[in-house]
Formats: sequence, C-alpha cells, structure tokens
Amino acid sequence: MFLLLTFSAAKVKAQVCTGSLGDPVVNIDFGRGSADAGPDPGFSSYTYVSDRNVRDGTYTIAKTTIGMNRNWYAVTNHTPDDVDGYMMVVNADYGPGVFFETTVQTPLCANTTYEFAAWLLNMLDYNGLKPNITFVILDMNNTELGRYNPGDIPDQNNNWQQYGFTFRTTASTQVKIRMINNVFNTGPNPRGGNDFVIDDITFRACGPDIKAGVGSNFNRIQDICLGTNVNLNLSSQIAGSETFRFQWQQQTDGIWLDIAGATDPSSYNVQIPNASLGSYNYRLTAAEPGNFNSTGCRTASETITIRVNPPPVVNPISNGPVCVGDEIMLHVENEGTYLWRRPDGTELSREKSPTIPNATASISGSYSVTVTYLGCEVTAEVAVDVIPPPIPVVDNPAPQICEGTSVQLNASGGTSYSWSPTIGLSDPNVANPIASPTVTTLYTVQVKSGTCYREAQVNVIVNKVPAADAGPDKKILSGYDVKLNGSVSGDGVRYFWTPNTDIDDKNSLTPRVSPKEDTDYILHAESTLGCVTALDTVFVKVYNGLTVPNAFSPNGDNINDTWNITAIDALDAPVVKVMNRYGTLIFESTGYEKPWDGKYRNEDVPVGVYYYIIDLKNGMKPVTGSLTLIR
Repeated sequence: MFLLLTFSAAKVKAQVCTGSLGDPVVNIDFGRGSADAGPDPGFSSYTYVSDRNVRDGTYTIAKTTIGMNRNWYAVTNHTPDDVDGYMMVVNADYGPGVFFETTVQTPLCANTTYEFAAWLLNMLDYNGLKPNITFVILDMNNTELGRYNPGDIPDQNNNWQQYGFTFRTTASTQVKIRMINNVFNTGPNPRGGNDFVIDDITFRACGPDIKAGVGSNFNRIQDICLGTNVNLNLSSQIAGSETFRFQWQQQTDGIWLDIAGATDPSSYNVQIPNASLGSYNYRLTAAEPGNFNSTGCRTASETITIRVNPPPVVNPISNGPVCVGDEIMLHVENEGTYLWRRPDGTELSREKSPTIPNATASISGSYSVTVTYLGCEVTAEVAVDVIPPPIPVVDNPAPQICEGTSVQLNASGGTSYSWSPTIGLSDPNVANPIASPTVTTLYTVQVKSGTCYREAQVNVIVNKVPAADAGPDKKILSGYDVKLNGSVSGDGVRYFWTPNTDIDDKNSLTPRVSPKEDTDYILHAESTLGCVTALDTVFVKVYNGLTVPNAFSPNGDNINDTWNITAIDALDAPVVKVMNRYGTLIFESTGYEKPWDGKYRNEDVPVGVYYYIIDLKNGMKPVTGSLTLIR
C-alpha cells in the first residue's frame, strides 16, 4: 500500500535546489552509442522517429540536430563530457498534451525535500512560437501532488538552461513525474516553432547547502606527492542544517561507503601513509534523522578529491659556460612554482627563467631550483662556469687588393675561429684564410676560447682594375683635326695618350688630333693603387682630299651602283646636293652615310649629266662639278 503525500503552497518551491543534492533516483540522459539515433525510451505519447525528419507531434533521440529542420540551432547533448551521448529532440504537437512521463521506481523518503528538474533549450533561431512546459508530480492514482511552470522558454538564445522545482514529502511513497506541452497552435495558419531539446532529467533529494573541502579554504581538490605521509583535515560549512545528521564517506571501487565514526561535519582527519598513485575521494552526506540509515535519502557535498601525483623530473639548464661580463640565463621546463638559489644558498629568483647580467668569475658554481607542482617539491642543480673572454686580434683590419687577386687574413687570441660571410674564403674555420672577394666585403671573425667568444672585423677593399676604350677609328682630311672619344673605368685611375704629337691635350679623354699621316693613338689607363695598366688604340686615317667620281651606273649589277665619294666621312657634316640640267634639286644629304643611288622620290632618274655641290663646312671652299649617270 502506498501512503499519500501531502503538500501545502509553502512546500512547493518554483526553483531548482540550491543546496546539496542526493544521488539521483531518476537520472534520464537518454544513453549513448555509436549510431546517430538512439532507441525509443518509451517515455512520450508523441510519435518516435529514427531518422532526422522530425515533424510536428514527433520526436527522436539524437546526438545532434545538425542536418535536421531549418531555423534550428546546431545543438549537441547536454550531459557533460559525453561526446557520444543522446538527447530528446521534440517537435511539439499543435495542441497541448503530455510529451514525457515515467514512474519513480524508488520509494521516496519521508520528510525530505526533492528536486524535479531537466535541461531544456529552445531550438528556434528566430522569434517564433516558444515552448511552454509544466512539470507535474502525481501519485500512483494520478492525483496531482505538485506542479511548476517556468513560463515561455526564450528563443534566439542557444544555451541550455535547467528548469525545475522542489517539494517536501510528509511520508514515504512512490510517485510519477510528467512534463506537459502547454502551447495551443491550431487554426487556419498555425505559427512555426514550439521546438525544443531536453536532456538530463533528474529526480533527487535536496538537502542543506554543504561547502566541504580540505582545510579552512574548503579546497575540493588537494594534490599530494607519491610516497609521502599525509595528514589532512576535512571540514565543512553548512547552511540550513537545523535537524540534519551527517556522515563522511569515502569512495572505494566506485562505491560510496560510510566511514565508521566520522559523523562530525566540522572535522574529519584523513591519514594516508606512503601515498600511492591514484585518487582518494571523500564527501559529506546529510539526511533527516528518521531517514539517515537509508543512503538513498541522503544528500551529499561535492566530491573532495585527494590526488596522488608522481614527482616531476626537473632538469634545469643554463647558457653556461658564459664569458665574464655576459648574461647568465637559467631555465627549467616544468610547470609549477619556482625557487632559484645561488651557489652560496641565498635566494636568487622565483621566476621560471631568471637572468643574471654582467657575470663575474666569482659567481661561478651550482645553481639550484626547487619546483613545487601538484603537491610535489623537487630540487635539482645546474653548474655554471664564468670564464674570461678571448681578446681577438686581426693583423690588418682594412687590406686593399686588386680585382681578381687575393689576400691572407690573420686573426689570433683564441682557440677556434669562425669567419662570416663565407663567400670568397678558402676556409672559414681557420685563423688565416685566403680571401678572394669580387667586391669590397666586411668579414667578421668569431674568436672562441672554449664556449666563450668575442668578435672582430676585417674590411677587404677590392679595387676595380683599370679598363681603357680609345673609341672608334677616325678619318680626317689633311690639314684638319678630329676629336677622339676615349673612356676609362676602375678605381684610382689616371690616363694619357701617346704619341704626344699633333694632339691638343694628352691628358684629356676627348682631345683633338691633327696628324699629317695615318697615326695610331694609344689611350693608357694606369692604376694609382698598384693594379695593372690597360691600353687601347684608335686609328686615325688621313686623306689628302676628296675623290669625287664623275660617273656611276646604278643598274643593279653591284658595280658602281652608288655614287661613292672617298674621304667624305672625314668631314663632320658635309652637305651634298645633286641637280639636273634644269637646276631641279633631286638629291640632298647632310652627312653622307648613305650614298646616292640614282633615285628621286624612289624612282630611277634618267641617264644623263647631273651637277653637284659639296659644302665642306668649316670655311672650306665648296666642291662642284658634273656627274654622268649611265645604266
């Protein structure tokens, strides 16, 4: 026979429990599995579907809503740390009705407060019809014992929210729990919405607010080190405990067991000798005195975990040996807190990677670090030597060489050497490499003594060798002059011409010359830096006068096809004109790079006699005469 529960308005609270909770007598998380959809739990009057086509009045058991209806959030199950867990996805019916109901199989405890709660989420990502759900408790005759309605579940939120209420029994009995969809959504144009997910439905005892842990700070997690002997005091702070009794428990093989005699909520002493790896779990339970011997009637504090951890492996490192005047850098990879000490035992730093500037030989020695992490404390040492630095010496810091030659570099003062850049060096790892750079190069040598080093530099200056270009050959008429077009390049170059005859300035790159006969003029480019001398020659051809042919035959036989005037190219800019017997100008050229080919306006002129005038410029008398054109 079941005893009736009695309620009063004051005993039904529209809120979830804010105190300690007991182990659930109902805990529906819809299970877990490898398939996308879970089995039908049989809790609902709606139609179960096993695919993702969840329509009005149906539901499914799924891991996620991805790929289901439009305008639904992509939601995964609520159960913490349960990646394969399921949840109930509900597309509620158009009319109100029960969508969840189950019997609490365990009889309830008398004079005990219980919480009926569930986690809900409105899946609509727009402002639509909002779910409205009533939580109901009934006896086995379907007589209503209590209800709670939290109002509309807001949309456009996408966050799980727990809803529920608490009530207090007067006698032991068995009950049913029910959830009702209150939304009325019928008519010619029903609104979209009233879609939600539900997970982690619980029914469990609600007791006093218990804050329990290690020490006065009530630490819920306490780390200790492997092999240590531990003596810890568990304590609690309790609100709303006027009539309750208490019992400390320890978890063994996953089962919570009472600790004999540990009934004082203010203090329990835990002793762990030679702690082995693993965790020790404790909690404080509470119940009304009449229900105390029934563990299902108790509520419990959050679990207090004493974790036993292996000591960390600590290997401090340094950048030593270091040179006098350099910086000592210490480091340890471990997490935790740190205490570094100098060789004399005094505290150096509490940083993970301390530094010591301007090292001296007197601070050489072993530096220690104590790492404290997860209840363990480990000390290790690292030796640091401070040694005198080498004094690098180079023989010639700025040697000069000619392009294409080499020089030997010389460094001293250490036991090993390293030159950079390596380009142009015979061996970058010797004290005296041969350097053959093609351009001026600054070399740096690292001089080492053990691991200590200093640097010096050598700037090898590469002088470009001279180059001379006397310019193109020249032609002149006897008695006149012509300008030479010389050029030189290179570093530290002086230049002059030979022979030093019939030339206005032998030290000019563009002198004017007036030889009386054919002459080779030589341009000399000498290096003032000891590099090679460069020479180049220009030939000056001297003509006694112009030779003007009085006839030519532009008939295409490649013999006298053009009117070639010998030595005219020795003049700067002669003007050549040809007229017919009527005085019509049929050819004119300034300069005579392209001789006349017997055409006028691209047409052959008739055979016959033509007349020419050659203006030699520079005050010279023009040359005139007649010209016979034959074919």
